Amino acid sequence: MTNSVYSINKNINKSIEFKGLKAQYIWYLGGGLVCLLILFAILYLCGFVLLVCLPVTVILGSVLFMHIYRLSRTYGEHGMMKKIAKRSIPAVIKNNSLVQLKQQLLHAQTI
Repeated sequence: MTNSVYSINKNINKSIEFKGLKAQYIWYLGGGLVCLLILFAILYLCGFVLLVCLPVTVILGSVLFMHIYRLSRTYGEHGMMKKIAKRSIPAVIKNNSLVQLKQQLLHAQTI
């Protein structure tokens, strides 16, 4: 029997990255590009001249790329989800049972 050397994939739990885009931002960019393709087709089928459709699509595509790359750099892999989750945390927690208990005690003392 011969001993074989197998290479082990050590990046098994790392998130995917493509040219600086991390994790979910790849999907956001892909979805945005599909939307731009549909927008171009709709504009062209509505009768707009190609010299109007093409610059509009290129400008919006450039804005999309810059925005998605900025989000990826700013928030990283999980940062944007954490920011969205942080917004749903209430600023104040009210305990209405204590308020009702106080009112009942005050009402009982006056009787």
